[in-house]
Amino acid sequence: MSTAHAQAIRRSRPGDPSWPSAAQWQELNTQVGGQLIQVKSPLEACRAAPASAECAAFFKGLKNPWLIGDSVALTQTSGWVDAWTSAPSAYAVAARNAADVAAAVNFARTHRLRLVVKGGGHSYQGTSNAADSLLVWTRPMNAIELHDGFVGRGCSGAPQSAISLGAGNVWLHAYAAAAKAGRYVQGGGCSTVGVAGLIQSGGFGTFSKRFGLAAAGLLEAEVVTADGQVRIANACTNADLFWALKGGGGGSFGVMTRLTLRTHPLPNFFGGVFATIQAKSDTAYRALIERFVAFYREALFNPQWGEQVAFRPDNTLGFSMVFQGLDDAAASAVWRPFFAWVTERAADYAFAQPPVVAALPAQHFWDAAWMKANAAAFVLSDDRPGAPEGNVFWASNIGEAGWTLQGYESVWMPGPLIEPANQARLVDALFAGSRRWRVALHFNKGLAGAPAAEAAAARETATNPAAADAFALAISASEAPPSFPGIPGHEPDVALARRNAKNVTACMDELRKLVPNHGSYVSESNYFEPDWRGAFWGANYARLKQVKDKYDPDGLFFVHHGVGSEDWSADGFTKRS
Repeated sequence: MSTAHAQAIRRSRPGDPSWPSAAQWQELNTQVGGQLIQVKSPLEACRAAPASAECAAFFKGLKNPWLIGDSVALTQTSGWVDAWTSAPSAYAVAARNAADVAAAVNFARTHRLRLVVKGGGHSYQGTSNAADSLLVWTRPMNAIELHDGFVGRGCSGAPQSAISLGAGNVWLHAYAAAAKAGRYVQGGGCSTVGVAGLIQSGGFGTFSKRFGLAAAGLLEAEVVTADGQVRIANACTNADLFWALKGGGGGSFGVMTRLTLRTHPLPNFFGGVFATIQAKSDTAYRALIERFVAFYREALFNPQWGEQVAFRPDNTLGFSMVFQGLDDAAASAVWRPFFAWVTERAADYAFAQPPVVAALPAQHFWDAAWMKANAAAFVLSDDRPGAPEGNVFWASNIGEAGWTLQGYESVWMPGPLIEPANQARLVDALFAGSRRWRVALHFNKGLAGAPAAEAAAARETATNPAAADAFALAISASEAPPSFPGIPGHEPDVALARRNAKNVTACMDELRKLVPNHGSYVSESNYFEPDWRGAFWGANYARLKQVKDKYDPDGLFFVHHGVGSEDWSADGFTKRS
């Protein structure tokens, strides 16, 4: 191989002769109106003085997702033991519009740079960060526009109610704007997740069992492709790219700068049911699982119910369920037979957390001021001095802020498994898995039981078709507080992490016995997934690769286990020959 060819397939790093000069970086800064940032790691204070107050404040701040999101150098997950550690880019463009993004993309292509895209920064796989890279940071693009009758460019279909979102928006702001207008837009459950990344990953939210896959609601996208062109993608224009953006994975096909999603009439109520039941023996626990599985199929397997139930090694069953369209009385009536069954068996069961059923007016569900005044237990606030009053997040998501992952695996559970003839096998697998580690069924992340039109719309996206046929996504995971190698007092416990990861795998192996050719949700999956192409996209992968090769033939956009990543080294810097 010639030296010139070898250089042509390796991206530049600082110190390389091909790394851009200071003058060239300044030229980019001029092109983007002074929005270029030379990124510094906030960990430097901890490296210099691990016991300092400044270092302690940094780690305290990592439990605030709003602080993380506003930092160009940070990601919402600090890393994954034996997989990756959050590392800031060398430079970042805080993009205000598609022109800024195009300038960054052209610069990266011209200078053969590793390019990274970050909106919300919630990637568990570490795809929104890379050392020695140029970051396109979309957070400043936060415009929101509501439409009474949207028709995609070049299309002639019936106008639809819709919402257009700049790629830097997070779901809290999207939901709040839609709800204020009496509408609902399907997005993600976590309020600080970025809108663009979630749509490109497929996207499941709390109420997906009613309103479907978030990506299926995409009507149009503005996207900057690898050639620096700003393109419109919808069902009528660049339809192949449009399809790939609906679940083909973020950071692989271009930089989404604006997206337009269909909206729905807002239900009267949203609400939740919370409880934890302790079984007093293994035998009683298995019977509890059996009763719940049957109860779910009888009463909850429909568009009104979503979210999750957790099966744990300590013989507890934890419920964090949600509902839409029901008031307190109606929701309580649904659960009364199940809770009565538990209460009648006091010798075998006790409520570690007594049942709570709460319905809230849907128009206030993402109204920060109303939630803080009327449902304060459900939300936490951005605690930085001078932070906007509207910066809240669900209290249930506090554990995810800044966390370090040890293991994380998911499997879509096919719809037939919840039917009476197969429930015994499902119960056996859940019980056996819970002996090794905790496992949760996320019912809103499978569209069996959803309206037929929403399941059909999901099949028209790039997401693994298994999602449309699943009654739930099973997830088992292990996590630790924020940690970074080389920071005394804040280093990951590698030995513990590896033990826990093995238990996660052993737990999920019990469920995989029921689903040997399993599908897995790309955003919530195993970093080390061996058959990632099949697990994430199934039969859709070949078509996705064709779209990738058409719009990004040289592989400018690279993410771990993204479409086309098999053509590159694991770090994305060297093209495989």
